Amino acid sequence: MSGALFDQEEGTGPGRGGQGRPGGKGGKGGKVLAGLGLVAGLLVVGVLVAGLWVKGKIDPSGPPGEPVAVTVPEGSTTSEIAELLAAEGIVSDATVFGYYVRFSGGASFQAGEYTLSRNSAMGEVVEVLDAGPQITFDQLTVPEGLTLEEVAERVGEVERFSAERFAELATSGDVRSEYQPDDVDSLEGLLFPDTYRFDETEDEAALLRRMVELFDSVATEVGYGSTTPPGGLSPYEAIIVASLVESEARVPEDRGKISRVIHNRLEEGMLLQIDATVIYARGGQRRPDGRVLFSDLEVDSPYNTYRNPGLPPTPIAIPGRASLEAALNPTPGDWLYYVKYEENGAHAFSETNAEHNQRIAEAKARGVNP
Repeated sequence: MSGALFDQEEGTGPGRGGQGRPGGKGGKGGKVLAGLGLVAGLLVVGVLVAGLWVKGKIDPSGPPGEPVAVTVPEGSTTSEIAELLAAEGIVSDATVFGYYVRFSGGASFQAGEYTLSRNSAMGEVVEVLDAGPQITFDQLTVPEGLTLEEVAERVGEVERFSAERFAELATSGDVRSEYQPDDVDSLEGLLFPDTYRFDETEDEAALLRRMVELFDSVATEVGYGSTTPPGGLSPYEAIIVASLVESEARVPEDRGKISRVIHNRLEEGMLLQIDATVIYARGGQRRPDGRVLFSDLEVDSPYNTYRNPGLPPTPIAIPGRASLEAALNPTPGDWLYYVKYEENGAHAFSETNAEHNQRIAEAKARGVNP
């Protein structure tokens, strides 16, 4: 009985022990594995959270904010640019942006002016920086009929330009038109009226050259380089005629007729007697009512066509294309006179002085100040 009991215990003991020992070792191992699994899970969660955090930094929620002008200084490193962008609120984290640029293949951003938006995605920021700095343009509109002095004044309205410098260059003879005589240094009348856009790399000389080049191009297109002007005038003299037409005409249909009056008077040896030349001789000073008085006609100047025969020595204003064309192609007619006849500035044209005086009386009777 006892042996059997012993045997049973021996038999069962080792059997239980054999079952228990593996079972005991399995419990500790499970705890280890469970611990490792927990750590792994926490790492996964951490990676996911970190990834989401980084993603939020790279691609922030919400629309981009207000535009910001940013200047990237010369010699800036990527880290310095990142700090600049973060300080302006364009990117949310300078360090993340630095790594983003590095892992995106790196970049060497140019110094200059950029416009970026606050709360931007880093990819969009890199795209703008990769494209290079923005070039800002100034704009200047130069209408027909201005004198060189008036053009210079307009140029001087651009903040970084000087009217005095422009005028000096335009009268120095250093920049020349192909239609400019050798003995004339002034570019009066040889700049083309247009709207000019220019960037920060251009100075007064560059702008002046563009104005002259455009004038030469248009004048050549119109025929100044290939057509003999009426009356045997030189191309430069025809440009002077164009400037007179530009200064006198107020409606398009009058340009060709005014040109014809000028050519007819030159051929007849008559004084041109053009009010615009007197105004130019007086330094461009116009009276409030626009009239030219008899006392004004006595001004001592080679530009006073009431006293001096022929054309003035230079153009008196910048002509547009239409006036350049009119000077070369005057409307056929025998007119020798014209006078302002309508309130819109349209003129009446006459062949005789008597007819001209009658037109003056008619204009006054209708309340038009000729």
